Amino acid sequence: MTFALPEAEFFIPDGMTETAALRRTTHLGVGAHQDDLEIMAWHGILTCFDSDTDWFTGVTVTDGGGSARTGPYASTTDAEMRLIRRAEQRKASVLGEYSAMIQLCHPSATAKNPSDGTMIEDFKAILAAARPRVVYTHNLADKHDTHVALALKLVKAVRQLPPADRPERLYGCEVWRNLDWMLDEDKVVFDVSAHENLGAALVGIFDSQVAGGKRYDLATLGRWRANATYFASHATDKATALIYAMDLTPLVKDERLDPAALVQGHLDRLAADVAGRLKKFS
Repeated sequence: MTFALPEAEFFIPDGMTETAALRRTTHLGVGAHQDDLEIMAWHGILTCFDSDTDWFTGVTVTDGGGSARTGPYASTTDAEMRLIRRAEQRKASVLGEYSAMIQLCHPSATAKNPSDGTMIEDFKAILAAARPRVVYTHNLADKHDTHVALALKLVKAVRQLPPADRPERLYGCEVWRNLDWMLDEDKVVFDVSAHENLGAALVGIFDSQVAGGKRYDLATLGRWRANATYFASHATDKATALIYAMDLTPLVKDERLDPAALVQGHLDRLAADVAGRLKKFS
């Protein structure tokens, strides 16, 4: 495939052709940075792992050069960090048995520029070629600007496809703001109890981040475990790890629906739930 930037890469762990790797894709993850997929789209990776019928393809959008760093990576330049993080993402795709790993290498500024449509064109090309059933991306209440901006561009890209080519489900997942605050009936709940060792290994493979000053490995598995324990207050645990997602599929089905209105609806229902409980016991 041809993407907007010449440095973009298309890596296929098992050596399949690009066309075949995309055609077999059933689950697609679109994340802003290297390691975002392994944190937010673990359900898709896990679903496809060792499956004969389902395949996960990852898309990492930015080049990774601006990440915070300390310890052994403190003196690493942005150019060096770009190469390191791209290599780590390729390693994760091998370990997770992805169908393909696409790194588009856009700067974060491109994602955050509402008038720049180059990223949207890349998304459309990938979606049209792969036609995945399920797509995972960032949730629209995330507190990272690049994550939210990317998710909005992905929604725009999906909406520009013919209805028959759009994914059946679009999920916004947890990274920089979890979704515990959403009402239980609004949450999409993914049980990711299986292969805990693989989940830990995938997040831990990004040594430039973990040893570089951010213990994403401990924090991510801790969040999944906390979600499982705190999900139901009056029942014993039925899972050891849960991931929450915001269902963005309504934005695919109804192009008139404003993304901000979808999020505001969740916030309004949370506010009503809190106020109602306080009133009930006052």
